[in-house]
Amino acid sequence: MRLAWMAGLFALSAVTVAQAQVTPTPPLKDHRLLTTLAHAVQPADLKLILTKLVSFGTRHTMSTTTSPLRGIGAARRWVKSHFEEISKQCGGCLKIETPTDVVTGPRIPKPTEIMDVLAVLPGTSDPSRVIVISGHLDSRVTNIMNATSNAPGADDDGSGSTAVIEAAKVLSQHRFPATLVFAVLSGEEQDLYGGKLLAKYAHAQHWQVEADLNNDIIGGTMGDNGQRVTSYVRVFSEGTKSTETPEQAAIRRYNGGEVDSPSRELARYVAGLAQAYLPGFSAHMIYRTDRYSRGGDQVPMLAAGFPAVRFTEAIENYDHEHQDVRLQNGILYGDRERFIDFPYLARVTTLNILSMAALAMAPPPPRHLSIKGAVSHNTVVSWSKAPGAASYEVWWRNTIAPYWTHHLNAGNATSLTLKNITIDDWFFGVSSVSKAGYASPVEFPGPAGSFVTKLPETAR
Repeated sequence: MRLAWMAGLFALSAVTVAQAQVTPTPPLKDHRLLTTLAHAVQPADLKLILTKLVSFGTRHTMSTTTSPLRGIGAARRWVKSHFEEISKQCGGCLKIETPTDVVTGPRIPKPTEIMDVLAVLPGTSDPSRVIVISGHLDSRVTNIMNATSNAPGADDDGSGSTAVIEAAKVLSQHRFPATLVFAVLSGEEQDLYGGKLLAKYAHAQHWQVEADLNNDIIGGTMGDNGQRVTSYVRVFSEGTKSTETPEQAAIRRYNGGEVDSPSRELARYVAGLAQAYLPGFSAHMIYRTDRYSRGGDQVPMLAAGFPAVRFTEAIENYDHEHQDVRLQNGILYGDRERFIDFPYLARVTTLNILSMAALAMAPPPPRHLSIKGAVSHNTVVSWSKAPGAASYEVWWRNTIAPYWTHHLNAGNATSLTLKNITIDDWFFGVSSVSKAGYASPVEFPGPAGSFVTKLPETAR
């Protein structure tokens, strides 16, 4: 919980590193909404959703779209109808959208329709600012081109799709300043087509995506090495922006920012929420865009300029991923529902829900953040006002520290002088705070940390 504010916030000559406060990021208070949401997800409800997804036999991207019971078409129609049912329970609060594209590629030899199923909860006061949760509906077996064999896809990625659907049910009972998008994607296994379609659609809708929480393989706790891990989820985030220009890279290399992209700040934000609201469960930050030499639908969102992270279970079981369903040498292969740990899936889903709610209730991070202090013992941090912000929190940390460790409140000012805090020795950032105390992620100064990316038209 938050410590009392330090007196004399604008007279910092007596402030030293030893005196500065050390708290989780972001600065947190005991929000009643988040406390309620921390207990909203029940494992049994997740099991009902996942069982239904597995019942379609295969959800391969190129599987049948005409059968009422089997294949990707039936699965997409069920997700859409389920979103519509959730919307009825909240008075029609959700807009159901199904952007489509027809694609071909190395893993899709003939033209195939890709469809994303989206449920959109419009924001009440800042609807163009968007928080996304995503998971992919499609599944596969050993042969990526096999569109007919049973591919239950329980963990990869029925678990992620289940989290998205449950998040829609829980969060649609509340209203938020920012827009929430619940995205069930298709075509991930064939070349991340669902994420590409989502990024294209987001640009077409002029969404300012502040966060994409991509969930892929989040329901297992027993690795094929016999190790069982239930206490944390991995959160992968890119270190430098995918959209960084050569000029921006040169500035970053000189002044820092390699570990302070918006996506990395988003991961820190998620970790802080886990620490504050989920005792015994944590988010382990992984300083990679994804697992080694692997990928997910957050990658095309990053390429489109949107902050994004990937949630993946702590210990994967490779006997259950991309495998034909079979018994071989006494080992059960295949991505079956029996291998899902539903209490664990509930905790990961809850962390996503908390993250979406906290981000949507908070103001956006401040813009035009800058720092000055060369050849000085003082550092001046400045920024532009953020819509809905009542105050701002200035943060700093040692350059080799993984988390923000020191902070001071600047009130509603747009600059703060940190006396006897030398610019050379620290990294700095600022978060926006609402009147109710909801804080945005910290933003690092300059292009390396900006949550707003302006792309050339050719990239859109």
